[in-house]
Amino acid sequence: MADAVTDDPAEGTAGDPADEARPVQRPVALGTARLLPDLDRPQAWLLTLDGTPQSYVDLAEPTHLEFEYTRRIGHLVDALAPAGQPLDALHLGGGALTLPRYLAATRPGSPQHVVETDGPLVGFVAEHLPWPSGIEVTVGDARTALAAAPPAAADLVVSDVFHGSRTPAHLTSLEFVRLAAAALRPTGCYAVNLADGPPLAFAAAQAATVRAVFPHTCLVAEPSVLRGRRYGNILLVGSFSPLPADALARRLAADPFPARLSEGAALDALVGRARPVRDEDAVDSPPPPDGAFSVG
Repeated sequence: MADAVTDDPAEGTAGDPADEARPVQRPVALGTARLLPDLDRPQAWLLTLDGTPQSYVDLAEPTHLEFEYTRRIGHLVDALAPAGQPLDALHLGGGALTLPRYLAATRPGSPQHVVETDGPLVGFVAEHLPWPSGIEVTVGDARTALAAAPPAAADLVVSDVFHGSRTPAHLTSLEFVRLAAAALRPTGCYAVNLADGPPLAFAAAQAATVRAVFPHTCLVAEPSVLRGRRYGNILLVGSFSPLPADALARRLAADPFPARLSEGAALDALVGRARPVRDEDAVDSPPPPDGAFSVG
């Protein structure tokens, strides 16, 4: 997908091996995108947008998931079906396509569709971090694309959409989650990456929203986030079929940065009196504390 904006020549280019240790940046629709090399992994790159980390990709080893929240989604993907079995996936939010690359590597032949709102960002990533065949990427609004998705056709819908550091309000409502449910097969799974901090009011409302649609729902986060001690990522998972909670919990516990899976009574306690969010009440996710994700 072509992009008419040229790179800053002072920054080098990620696609040139001679300049592989130098950053590259470009203005895109939602700000300034920058690719920063990881000096410890020669073909690995961090994508930031206005200084906020968006994606980490290792071209040589796409199964390497650097960010904690991406590993948690990776654990979910691993637990959903027998190893190597293809999954039909719809990814809302693209970035540098970390998770689609992981799925392509671990479950070859998986049909994957990625929707990214920032067209120039798609062009930037395609030029410098090309993705493997089998991953279809289109530019558009996540909710519009979800409404147009074939019914009951996906095994997995992943929503990981941030404008800057916040999830847009129109992707947080009951109506949006119902669209995700309509796109899934009866055995399919919906996963959404969010971020919240004390007192976790946004997370509680989002959990209430997801479980108003899906009878099987769980929440995954680092214990310190669940205790309300800090701001961080929260993964919500919903399905019409029983979730592989035990298998997922084992993978989460064995992670270098363990996370806790909450369901049943534990999820009830977190939700408390929170009610599902409707379109007329929806708001963007709360902003992170100053410096929470910034990269120099």
